[in-house]
Amino acid sequence: MTYTPHSERCHDLTTFWDSKQQKCISCLNNTIKPGHEITPNCGYDDHGGRHEGTRRPCKTNTFNNGSGIHCKPCSTCPSGLTEKPCNATADTVCGKVPVTQRIPTTYFPVTKPPQDVSSPISSASTTLAYQGPTLTQTSPPSSPHSVTHWAVPLAILISILIAAMCYVFGLKRKRAKAFCRQPSHINGGFAPLTGSSNGSDVEDILSPDILSAPLQTVLDNLDVLEELVILLDPESHVRKSTKHLASHCAFPSTWITYTYSMKDSKSPLKAVLEGVTCKNPDWTVGHLAKLLKHMERNDAIAALAKLKINKSEV
Repeated sequence: MTYTPHSERCHDLTTFWDSKQQKCISCLNNTIKPGHEITPNCGYDDHGGRHEGTRRPCKTNTFNNGSGIHCKPCSTCPSGLTEKPCNATADTVCGKVPVTQRIPTTYFPVTKPPQDVSSPISSASTTLAYQGPTLTQTSPPSSPHSVTHWAVPLAILISILIAAMCYVFGLKRKRAKAFCRQPSHINGGFAPLTGSSNGSDVEDILSPDILSAPLQTVLDNLDVLEELVILLDPESHVRKSTKHLASHCAFPSTWITYTYSMKDSKSPLKAVLEGVTCKNPDWTVGHLAKLLKHMERNDAIAALAKLKINKSEV
């Protein structure tokens, strides 16, 4: 379920912009009311305009029992098994399945190995009929020799197809190509940073002018920002991404999830940097570099070295 924000400055939808204090203020001071949910940015825009109330009732087929800030979709039960329908404050309660319906007769399609090696993908079908506790096979099983006969060519064909697809998409999409390859500065022998997070190695990579430059400098250098987006936005089980950076900057998990859901329209990294510069205008590129070092993202630190600094900004 997506929510349209009213504020451009407050990316956490549970906060709104206070023009007097010049910062985002939380609207979660009171206990969440069952049957209701918090509206985006508490209903306020950045100019104090009121678009809707702080809370609104849950829509049809959604509920909130008071345990969250948003309404959740109601659960569905199998036909005829709804014991208690869903309402605004409680989820659907399903009844138990009758004993007479627990062991139905079901038919499962099973793939039979092909006999022709020249066409390994095509196959015939056989059927297993499950009659209560008894399992009856309607066609004879294939021998181990026949399975081995077609499995190896099929595996080779699938590997060739995957390699071809990666090659074609790599030629057509510049960003996809950048994701599949290591950046040039890593190929050139730039080893990942390891060890403590005290930032002792950052000064050896970035000049003092870059380290002391305002964090806004990264947003203003579009080429460097685009390279950081390519490096950090993709989710990976191997290397830490924008999600980890946002967590280190104390953004709540709900905001991070919402930001990634809007990834097609706006880069999560850009949203994080804009949020940090709004909440901490005194942050410098050095602060960001130390967080990247803690994440062991030496490739991103090397991208910061390409920043063009105007002496008037330092």
